[in-house]
Amino acid sequence: MDSTTLQQDKRSYLVSILTIGILYFIFGFVTWLNGTLIPFLKISCELNDLQAYLVTTAFYISYFFMAPPSSYVLKKTGFKNGMALGLFIMAIGSLIFIPAAMSRTFGLFLTGLFIQGSGLALLQTAANPYITIIGPKESAAKRIAIMGIANKVAGTISPIILGAIILTGANKLMDQVSIVSGIEKEAMLDALANKVIMPYVLMAIILSLLSFMIRFAHLPEIDHEVENDSVSLKADKNAWYKYPHLLLGFLAIFVYVGVEVMAGDTIALYGKSLGISLDKARYFPSLTLSSMVVGYIIGILTIPRFIKQDKALAISALLGVLFTIGALFTNGFYSVLFIAILGLANAMMWPCIWPLAISDLGKFTKSGSALLVMGIAGGAIIPLLYGYLVDVLGHRDAYTIMIPFYIYILFFALKGHKLR
Repeated sequence: MDSTTLQQDKRSYLVSILTIGILYFIFGFVTWLNGTLIPFLKISCELNDLQAYLVTTAFYISYFFMAPPSSYVLKKTGFKNGMALGLFIMAIGSLIFIPAAMSRTFGLFLTGLFIQGSGLALLQTAANPYITIIGPKESAAKRIAIMGIANKVAGTISPIILGAIILTGANKLMDQVSIVSGIEKEAMLDALANKVIMPYVLMAIILSLLSFMIRFAHLPEIDHEVENDSVSLKADKNAWYKYPHLLLGFLAIFVYVGVEVMAGDTIALYGKSLGISLDKARYFPSLTLSSMVVGYIIGILTIPRFIKQDKALAISALLGVLFTIGALFTNGFYSVLFIAILGLANAMMWPCIWPLAISDLGKFTKSGSALLVMGIAGGAIIPLLYGYLVDVLGHRDAYTIMIPFYIYILFFALKGHKLR
């Protein structure tokens, strides 16, 4: 291979990394808006805690239902066109927020979130194996960590931006709403709900433009032992028994996404429950995401040069247990801080679980990836369970449910991923 070909391959590789990095930025920006939407919709739609956490349920449950169709779509369209389609579906979901806000209908908000999640399911099913396969297997966690920085930087920014638009003066509004009724109260809540229209219209425009750009971008298609329609995990039932590490990886993704979403999306209401003003608590999701960025940087610097992926995952799981215990046995801002630094523990879990779970799948890589994306539904179930426990145990003690989840991730890191 001559030097010109090598330079072209390197240039193509860098363009692919940059393009996928932009997509991961979009993942993070849209996903971590939920932490701001939860307190916003709780006020504007007059919800209790359990109802408010249906925001995460509607968003993340779409992954469970849409990942298998996403795998089929990618077989027909390829990675690049599939990513473009995912962005366009997300734009449609963003536009649903317009009638939802104008009518202040919680069900329409949930519909928009479900459609956004459906688009993200298609994007994730394409982008995750793409970034895993595009380079050496042993450095896959490092590449995913780089993508994670793009994801979490966006996630750090998005709650600040949206919070400044829709939650500024929220405490004052709640005080005013509590002393008025009838038409006056409805007018105040309508005005609050309408604040969300402008940012989501802009989001729809940006997503549509990105969809067009990806469609015509020069991204190489990856045919890594591409599976035929006739050789999928579903068609070859014996394949499930050959790859128990994939099933265990699915469960690891399920519980990981659940605890990650809890650390980012429940922290604002948790701070409010401790008497911290919502004007300050709305910034707490950004603390969680900032600590994840630190975790990603550590992962990039250490994996695989100083530590292997499975060992990094084990350390992360242990930190998760320790930080959760810290939150349970401290008070006030210190307890909130322990929830925030769970981001540090969570950061390298996805980058490590993913390559360990799809290792050695060969021609079943796309079907296996679709299964793992279905595991993102943990973000729909586990925070909702937390919301139920809040009413029973209180906000702080409800975080106890995270400990067994981190212990399972520790098992997957030490043994589960080795099973064949």
